[in-house]
Amino acid sequence: DDVKKYLDGFRIMYNNLINILNKFEIYEIDCLNKEFDHNTCQALMTEHIDGINPGIVVQVLQKGYMLKDKLLRPALVKVSE
Repeated sequence: DDVKKYLDGFRIMYNNLINILNKFEIYEIDCLNKEFDHNTCQALMTEHIDGINPGIVVQVLQKGYMLKDKLLRPALVKVSE
């Protein structure tokens, strides 16, 4: 019961934080399994993966964020070759 209450408290805090960020129009950049966009992402690694076209984001190493239409922090990603 104590662990459940602890986790519920964290979920409430997390949801409140997400609501505040959305209120100020701060959003996470959604780039996983999409074509690499150099305007919002920074490629740190490349990897050849069979069955995946070149230039597709295969892993997000660090999330990126936008403030309305301005880049706050680019997403650091791994891209397929």
